[in-house]
Amino acid sequence: MPARSSECRVEKLILVTGMPGSGKSIFGEIARRKGLPVVNMGDIVREIAQERGLEVNDSNLARIAKELRDKSGKAAVAMLAYEKACKTGSTVAVIEGLRSLEELDYLRQNAKEAVVVAFHSSPKTRFNRLLRRARKDDPSTWEEFVERDRRELGFGIGSVIALADIMVVNEDIEIDELQRKVENILNKLLNVEVERSPV
Repeated sequence: MPARSSECRVEKLILVTGMPGSGKSIFGEIARRKGLPVVNMGDIVREIAQERGLEVNDSNLARIAKELRDKSGKAAVAMLAYEKACKTGSTVAVIEGLRSLEELDYLRQNAKEAVVVAFHSSPKTRFNRLLRRARKDDPSTWEEFVERDRRELGFGIGSVIALADIMVVNEDIEIDELQRKVENILNKLLNVEVERSPV
């Protein structure tokens, strides 16, 4: 694997993981509001599909992700995400959508500090969220949802979630409560003094 680039200013990576529909995109939204660069690993694969003139659907994205991993190793998408993070010129960056231990290892090797934040929700909750979201690459049936979950687990995402430094349980809570949780996590990671809210 390539060594850490001396030109890259990224010192701290905040790595966000979670099964589809777990709510991890909320982290990226709030990080952007705070002025942090956010690199979405799924978007990298979607951009490649668009460049090739392919429809952005689940089967095409799965095929491209497999091609990248077959060609450049299991950390292929993480390598592209790290390059993007470096180009921002920021010392702190968020990379969203970590799926495998190889990706985690690669990013940990290339940053002075890497913190993993994992989001967790039950399958039923996640399926209903994805139905509401209705993105082109989202499953529209329970069978498609289960198949996608199994593919994600096949990449090793379960191991990454198990090794997370911070776990966010996004089940039976309102969106504003989740946003407050994320805000507090980010403030802590960025060493921003915040007023402690009652537990």
